[in-house]
Amino acid sequence: MDNNNEVEVPPFFLCPISLEIMRDPVTLSTGITYDRESIETWLSTSKNSLCPITKRPISDMDLTPNHNLRRLIQSWCTLNSSHGIERIPTPKSPISKAKIAKILRDAEKPQLQQKCLRWLRSIVSHNTSAKRCMEATGAVEFLASLINTTSQNQSLALEVGSLIDIKTTSDDSLYILYHLQLSELGLKSLVAKDSAFTESLTRIMQRGPYESRAYAVLLLKSMFEVAEPMQIITLRQEFFAEAVQVLHDQISHQATKATLKLLINLCPWGRNRIKAVESGAVSVLIELLFDCSDRRTSELMLMLLEMLCQCAEGRSELLRHGAGIAVVSKRILRVSQMASERAVRILLSVSKFSATASVAQEMLQLGVAAKLCLVLQVDCGRKIKEKAIEILKLHARVWKHSPCIPSNLLSSYPS
Repeated sequence: MDNNNEVEVPPFFLCPISLEIMRDPVTLSTGITYDRESIETWLSTSKNSLCPITKRPISDMDLTPNHNLRRLIQSWCTLNSSHGIERIPTPKSPISKAKIAKILRDAEKPQLQQKCLRWLRSIVSHNTSAKRCMEATGAVEFLASLINTTSQNQSLALEVGSLIDIKTTSDDSLYILYHLQLSELGLKSLVAKDSAFTESLTRIMQRGPYESRAYAVLLLKSMFEVAEPMQIITLRQEFFAEAVQVLHDQISHQATKATLKLLINLCPWGRNRIKAVESGAVSVLIELLFDCSDRRTSELMLMLLEMLCQCAEGRSELLRHGAGIAVVSKRILRVSQMASERAVRILLSVSKFSATASVAQEMLQLGVAAKLCLVLQVDCGRKIKEKAIEILKLHARVWKHSPCIPSNLLSSYPS
């Protein structure tokens, strides 16, 4: 558009979110009109369903097309076409609740199930507006029941063709369920299903294809972010074993980070920390830290490892691994301040509660004392330095003759 001949756009043509001319204006139950794409993105990413302008709860998620406003905008665009303004095309009608409800009813018929699931998969992959509509129409309950049924029947399917159909149904249902980007209410409904759905996802983590195992752990992470404490405490040992196996297998970068966040969220509750340790989490984390080059992933691994080392079983596993202390020490001052703090905390836990004379000697030989002394000399935060000093004092008898110990600390060491 020619800057010397600009056209002033009527303010009510602009979306309050994007501040651009609305291409498909829709009105919420609060009476405010937005562009469909902008408000759908807002609703799918916002944790609370509040109107962006009025801040009032949205009682009805239906988006009512504002045809009159759209026609006004189109007419205005046509009148100002000489100024380089293109006419906005008439948008296609969104998929209605009635249409989705019919697809879900048809999907209950065995002969139509695969076709309907492929249709739903296509819709959820390309149509943002349909996601909330599908959730409101009962798709969550239907897909969860399919996953439960197919998960239980996999071990009973003796014929190869039957097994393939069952796996396809389960994989498609899980793909759709994950990509629905469920609301908090939808996620809570999945956790509350008498643990049956969690057990189904555990079986998928155990024997599903890589893609489905990834979707299972991603969905579990979201579910347990909104779960009640009692639902977290009662998780079985098998759940942690399969989560640790997903971590070990490194299915994808996204799945690895999701598994780490899932375990970090679960471990503080009940005996979950011990369940994770008994599932081999400490050994797996040490092995993965060897070659991990991603900053955030390293931070998450050290965060989880620090949690596990807060129990005697976790510290024992760390010391039992030949490279445990060395790997943790190596991460100090090499990744980030957060990673350094987590690594020093792990060493402090070991020093306080599990350090025999031989462990203290091993730490000295591995250069832990030298690394902690380096921490005192660089700008890495007051908390890290305080913990480093505490470790140095705890091992005074073994480390006092080390040439790297600062002279100001030697006076506090016993003679």
